[in-house]
Amino acid sequence: MPERAVGVVLPGRLYFAGESAVWGGGMGFYDPLDAGWMPARAYLVTVSQFADIAAQEMHRETGPEPGPETEPETGLDLRAVLAEGRAVLGPGRYETLVSPGTLAGRPVLTFTASGRSAGAALARPSAGYLRQLAAGLGEGQGWDVDRAAGYLASRPGARGAWTAAELAAALQGDAGGDGLGW
Repeated sequence: MPERAVGVVLPGRLYFAGESAVWGGGMGFYDPLDAGWMPARAYLVTVSQFADIAAQEMHRETGPEPGPETEPETGLDLRAVLAEGRAVLGPGRYETLVSPGTLAGRPVLTFTASGRSAGAALARPSAGYLRQLAAGLGEGQGWDVDRAAGYLASRPGARGAWTAAELAAALQGDAGGDGLGW
């Protein structure tokens, strides 16, 4: 488990593109170069934990304990992202490491798609996927269902495919889903 978790706001924007094999619909990606801001949740994890999470999202093998900067089995080398703020490891989903800054003297690291939101094939995210993101916004940012729905429905890929009211109903379970209990 992470040592701790805190809500943060990152420069850039959330957008939905591609097709999730697990959730159906668009997947969430982070474009740190887009204008705007993105609420997120930061987890204090070890290099090994981050390498394991990244390997899972990149559909790579996870491995044994790493050295101080490199996870040997996945080839996850953090030196480039820590020095330059960005490291493209491959063309696939979540294969670009990004460091949008620091928090309490430690680097903030995440992963996203290698391309920009402007060139992405935007796609409508599923209600189930958005439920997970909304739960995170509730836990990490203290947002209620209406604020989470308004934010998520306004992101590229969801904008025009969901209204804030439709999404709020889906998040609450009024659209036949299991809801979040808000």
